[in-house]
Amino acid sequence: MKISIIIPCFNEEKSILDTLMPLQSMREHGHEVIISDGGSTDNTCQLALPYVDVLVSSPKGRAQQMNTGALQANGDVFWFLHADTVAPENADQYINHVIKYNHHIWGRFNVHLSGNRFQFRIIELLMNLRSCLTGIATGDQGIFVLRTYFKELNGYKTIPLMEDIEISMRLKRIRKPACIKHKIITSSRRWEKHGIARTIFLMWKLRLAFYFGVSVEKLASQYQHV
Repeated sequence: MKISIIIPCFNEEKSILDTLMPLQSMREHGHEVIISDGGSTDNTCQLALPYVDVLVSSPKGRAQQMNTGALQANGDVFWFLHADTVAPENADQYINHVIKYNHHIWGRFNVHLSGNRFQFRIIELLMNLRSCLTGIATGDQGIFVLRTYFKELNGYKTIPLMEDIEISMRLKRIRKPACIKHKIITSSRRWEKHGIARTIFLMWKLRLAFYFGVSVEKLASQYQHV
C-alpha cells in the first residue's frame, strides 16, 4: 500500500530537515511526502522543497493544514507527522504490516521525547501506556489511517486544538488503534521551555475540560498563552 506522509508546518526551519531526511528512503519505496505549510515566514519551504513530492499552502491551523494536505494525497494510507518528529527506520513496513496482517484501519507509534532528562522517560512511558489503554492518540505519536476511513469521517474537524483527540474518539468507535511499539522521536521543547510539571498539568487540565465539553476555542486560548 502506498503511504502519503502529510506534515503540517509553520516556521519550522530549525527542525524540518531532521524530519524529512529519514523519510527519503520511503520515497524511494514509492511513498510520498506532502508538506502543508500554514504561511511560514522563515526558510521552511525553501529547505523542504527538494525533499518532498508536494508542497501546498494552507490557512494556518494544524487541522486545516492536514486536511489540505490530504486533498493532495494519492496514497492508500494517510500518515500525519508533526514537523518536529523523526520517524523510525522502516516505518512504512510497520504501518503496512499492522494494516495488512492485523486488519487495523488506523494506529499510532510509541513516542520517545528528545530530551535527555530522566523525567521524560517517565512521561513517554505513561503517554504510550495511556494511549494504548484508552485508544486515544496524539499527533506526537504519528497517527495513520486508511484513506477510505479518513474520507468517510470527513477528515479532521477544523478546530484550533484537540483535533487529534477528537478524530481518535471517532476512529476508535470503528476499531481500536494499532499500537506500534517502535518509537518516533518527538521534540520535548514545550516541556523544556515551560517546565515539565507545568506542561503536564496544563495538558491534563485541557483534555479533561475537552471531555466535559468546554469550548475548544477557550481551551486554545489557554494553550497559546502558555
